[in-house]
Amino acid sequence: MVTEAERHRGWRPFPQAPIPKPARPFSAMTPPDGPAHECRGDTTEDTAPRTARADGVSSIHRPRNSPATGVVDQFVRRFNAVSYGAAVLLLYAMGASALGLAFLPALWLVHRWGPGLWLTGGLAHLLGLAVLVAASLFVWGFALLVVVPIYNLILPARLHAFRGGYFTAAAVPWYLHNGLFYLVRFTFLPFVTLTPFGILFLRAMGMRIGRRPRITTEFISDPCMITLGDDVTIGGSAHVFCHYGGGGHLVIAPVVIGSRVTIGLKATVMGDVVIGEGATILAHSVLLPGTRVGAGELWGGVPARPIPREEWDRYKTLIARDGPSD
Repeated sequence: MVTEAERHRGWRPFPQAPIPKPARPFSAMTPPDGPAHECRGDTTEDTAPRTARADGVSSIHRPRNSPATGVVDQFVRRFNAVSYGAAVLLLYAMGASALGLAFLPALWLVHRWGPGLWLTGGLAHLLGLAVLVAASLFVWGFALLVVVPIYNLILPARLHAFRGGYFTAAAVPWYLHNGLFYLVRFTFLPFVTLTPFGILFLRAMGMRIGRRPRITTEFISDPCMITLGDDVTIGGSAHVFCHYGGGGHLVIAPVVIGSRVTIGLKATVMGDVVIGEGATILAHSVLLPGTRVGAGELWGGVPARPIPREEWDRYKTLIARDGPSD
């Protein structure tokens, strides 16, 4: 798509452009639509030093834990393997009970009408029984959309911004919140992602969503920490999550997406990212932690960087002129 003369001149479709100055850390940010949700309050764990890189994305050094608070926290930090195993078993037990409660109306439906259709026999009755079983699966799915938010409300799953060790009592709400959310994300959420039921479920899990959203992906984590403005479009298979880390350390930070923002297909938005109103994130781009996208800006690449409109127009002109490559 690039002519031979332009290639000899060293022209590149996306040359490096100046990057805006780094913005404030997430603890100082306020969502554009009002104060932060209660699950996004700052914590005493937010003690990690932060520096600014030349590319405008703030970097976070190795997080430091605050002193252990209580016997449970001391046990979790000292006996990592035992604590992790117990947490996994707790998640399995919690998931089994939630799935079981959601199955109750579906089982009642099959129990009420199934035996009659089975005993009657005949092709038509067997077809009716098959449809009944299939309908019961949808009844189970919609029941799960109700049961999981109730569990999230009852259990200690109030997620907060956090920096510190992976094995701490302060990380337990993160386990619970995402463990519950994943029960739906990996089962029934793909069936309702493009429907109002999917939006209602995300709101019930604490995600702050403005008017007329267009969310076409189920690859979301930490919904309680995500804020969307009005008329936001999130493309298919895009990933939006509010946690990252490594080396046994965990960082949980909110994601704020302003009104009229478009996030392209399979783009990735990580924790501690703020996207201004009217901005566009190109497909397959990756917004690293600490990124601040200005209002109306166009960002793209891995890692994502701002792309001037003139550069983007020039690139589209080249595509239109040269056409697809053979």
